[in-house]
Amino acid sequence: MAAINIGVLALQGDFHAHILMLGTLQDVHAREVRTATDLTEVDGLVLPGGESTTIIKLLKRSGLDKAIIMRAEEHMPIYGTCAGLILLAARVSERPDQPTLNLMDITVARNAFGRQIDSFETDLVVTSADADIPVRGVFIRAPFVAEHGNSVEVLSTYRDRVVAVKQSNLLGTAFHPELTNNNLIHRYFADMVQRSTKQPR
Repeated sequence: MAAINIGVLALQGDFHAHILMLGTLQDVHAREVRTATDLTEVDGLVLPGGESTTIIKLLKRSGLDKAIIMRAEEHMPIYGTCAGLILLAARVSERPDQPTLNLMDITVARNAFGRQIDSFETDLVVTSADADIPVRGVFIRAPFVAEHGNSVEVLSTYRDRVVAVKQSNLLGTAFHPELTNNNLIHRYFADMVQRSTKQPR
């Protein structure tokens, strides 16, 4: 299997944990992405948790938002966790004025599981085309997917709330797999990236 380069947006949030988790995967080189030039050097991108309004402001200030949108339209795989899921969304239910990257046909509800003090962990199953993926979901001021379009595949739910979705080259989870010792979700994303590099451009 050819080595792939996966970038992690490193403007704010828990990007370092993603880099460490990606580093556990064979044939994956993980690196920080801070500029549009950095983005040209990766095959896939992770949008980490953090503060979604802060991250989008930093993206717009640097012009990196447009560069990410362009790469997404070129079918580069992108994975968003928690705040990253909000960034991918087309709509934010309680904040319709909040800017996003508007890439995924979903509506997200922010902080839907409560405040920081209400954070929790639970066992989940993420359904993929190959096999069900058992994961430990860490929910920290987590969103959930309130609505989604027909092109969006629901991969996991928790108490009837959608917490993992996929749409073409886009993957999103409301929880933080990078804060566990289970790298299966990152392996799943790396497989998406690996397949995309084999597609004709």
